[in-house]
Amino acid sequence: MQNFCTLFNSAYLSRGLAMYRSLERVSRDFHLYIFAFDDQCADVLQRLQLKHATIISLKEFEDEDLLKAKADRTAGEYCWTCTSSTIWYCIHTYSLDHCTYVDADLLFFSDPKVLTDELGKNSVLITEHRYSPEHDQSDLSGIYCVQFVTFRSTAAGLKALEWWKNACIDWCYKRFEEGKFGDQKYLDDWTTRFEGVHVLKNIGGGVAPWNNTKYSITARQGKVFVKEIATLHEEELVFYHFHDFRYGDREVFRLTAERYLLSASLISTVYRHYLAMLRASETEIKRIAPNVIFHEPLLRLDWITTNLGRKLTFLLKGYYKNYYKKKLLL
Repeated sequence: MQNFCTLFNSAYLSRGLAMYRSLERVSRDFHLYIFAFDDQCADVLQRLQLKHATIISLKEFEDEDLLKAKADRTAGEYCWTCTSSTIWYCIHTYSLDHCTYVDADLLFFSDPKVLTDELGKNSVLITEHRYSPEHDQSDLSGIYCVQFVTFRSTAAGLKALEWWKNACIDWCYKRFEEGKFGDQKYLDDWTTRFEGVHVLKNIGGGVAPWNNTKYSITARQGKVFVKEIATLHEEELVFYHFHDFRYGDREVFRLTAERYLLSASLISTVYRHYLAMLRASETEIKRIAPNVIFHEPLLRLDWITTNLGRKLTFLLKGYYKNYYKKKLLL
């Protein structure tokens, strides 16, 4: 049994459900513990009766230390603060031998067991950003990404997890300060600070906008493969991180932030599949809760509409840079 946990509120409801459904498609034996960060999110998830999920409300999860930290953090900062605590809660509440935290905006294309199997006799698995040179923010945002991180309930695993949990409760903000940033800059020295820490090697785990230019993406026989351009090393894609995806005004999606370059093959193979999964999730949600808003406030298209060249190109082609009209991809 693979044990996962994640957290999200109503603004990520369609994304979180799509991520869960993708796990159902690729994994034979898993359980996902979902921490619902508002009552509406918890209600919808409970009503969906997800076979391989346990829904945990804030009322069940929050303790005195978290509530104290919550008072001076933004909603986003509080989510970061809680990441390590969700893993700790799952391991101790449900007597798990391990637990892997996954971001809600991931989508799985093949079984993640190949990633956790890399642990061997180690106790902690972390994943690098693997930044493309043009997007390298290691000094500011950290070497590692809190997107897929595994802890075993061994002495070594729990020591690292408890240290991280306490550090995040003490300080976890969206600013750069004394070598810290959010929850993930803490991971920078773990390979020397703690024993039994393994850095993921499989390039199929962790492809994202900030590193996609290092890889080529192809689909063959119903599978998606990622090949490192520099070495020609190829693996089956396990998950993609849809960082900075936004729902936009006027039936538009922004696939990711403007600064990132996405290849046509990545958009047609990976993003198109994601949008189909989102649409299926939206349909599920609307069926039981027609009035629920399952995404963030719609992104204004000012970046497009305030520039004549961008505006005309978008009107003629239906897309510009990472902005696409829904009808082009669905």
